[in-house]
Amino acid sequence: MYLELNTELTSQQVALKEQTHRLAAEVLRPVSVQLEKLDPQDVIAPGSVLWDVFKQAYQQGFHLLQFPEEMGGAGAGPLETHIVYEETAWGSADLAIALGVSAFPFLSALQFAAMTGNQALMEEIVLPFAQDREGKYIGCWAITEPQHGSDTLMVGTESFDKPEAAGDCRARLDGDEWVINGQKSAWVSNGTIATHALLFLTIDPSMGMAGGGVAVVPLNVPGVTKGKPLDKLGQRALNQGEIFFDDVRIPRHYMLTEAEGYSGVLNMTLATANAAMGALFTGVARAAFEEALAYTKTRVQGGKLICEHQLVQAKLFDMFTKVERARALSRVAMIYNATTIPPALEYSIASKITCTEAAFDVASDAVQLFGGLGLCKDLLVEKLFRDARASLIEDGCNEVLALTGARQVIDAYTA
Repeated sequence: MYLELNTELTSQQVALKEQTHRLAAEVLRPVSVQLEKLDPQDVIAPGSVLWDVFKQAYQQGFHLLQFPEEMGGAGAGPLETHIVYEETAWGSADLAIALGVSAFPFLSALQFAAMTGNQALMEEIVLPFAQDREGKYIGCWAITEPQHGSDTLMVGTESFDKPEAAGDCRARLDGDEWVINGQKSAWVSNGTIATHALLFLTIDPSMGMAGGGVAVVPLNVPGVTKGKPLDKLGQRALNQGEIFFDDVRIPRHYMLTEAEGYSGVLNMTLATANAAMGALFTGVARAAFEEALAYTKTRVQGGKLICEHQLVQAKLFDMFTKVERARALSRVAMIYNATTIPPALEYSIASKITCTEAAFDVASDAVQLFGGLGLCKDLLVEKLFRDARASLIEDGCNEVLALTGARQVIDAYTA
């Protein structure tokens, strides 16, 4: 276990870290290794151990991490959230993402209902999830489209408000209902198993991407269909797949944000999501480092343990430094942006890019230290390497996110 440099952690925070680590070590890691060997359809089949993971996590209240205590939640702040995300992803990046995104539509609905007094939304969407201890309600964040990926996240940039850049999944108001048509692409996490979507769509295409809206959509309503689960290189236990909307009707009060406030909501959503990615892949980087460190303390070459060779020592310390750097940045970015409105989006983006690149670099170095064994399917470092590779693309590819971050720095940074 790493040295905790925050000497002011409370006993409750330490207990939360220990509880989460047990779940990660005893449930998430072994199950993810088991699931990744399966066909994607078998991963989500009835009787799959995937459902046991959701059930155990929900029974321990992890789906209500950020819900208030009066609703049965943990009332976790950003530091506690970071601790949980790092520990769960240390066990399994794919299952950590699945569990993290499962709460997204319901937490967003709770926050909107609290601001607006939308009691119907609370009773119809939020409370059933808050009372769930079986993993019956699973959410997804549906933003990516076949023709729109990282460009949907380029809030504040020149292209964001151009009509030709408008999204293709659209909603129009018809009396007291919104009618939705279009498609979300195969990269929607939890896409083919979700019961509800936090759906990002286009309301006013003349405003380009800026003319969007955000709705909570139950995925059991007429007109919703789903594609096949995606077969991927890494994060294979994370279900991802297409969602189609054909004249789908939802009540007017399920639309959380219309075009006037969309850019601000997207800014906050991206700040939250990228901060989460930073925390998650700090955990992946740490897992890869710990696997490599343990191996070098047992492997003998040249008549001594390889951890006693200077080239190996240099590599181990570089890996250690990258993990600690990732945790330091991702924690402060998450804490600041969870407590400041508007958030400093550039810091969440910096966290996402820094931590995902650290995870990939450290996992690659871990494979190198294992030598030929690191390429074997039965070793965890091989899985960590593939899981980390996906992180450079998901939740916005790092190159495009950097452009969004650069715009924020240019506009906000003062010498």
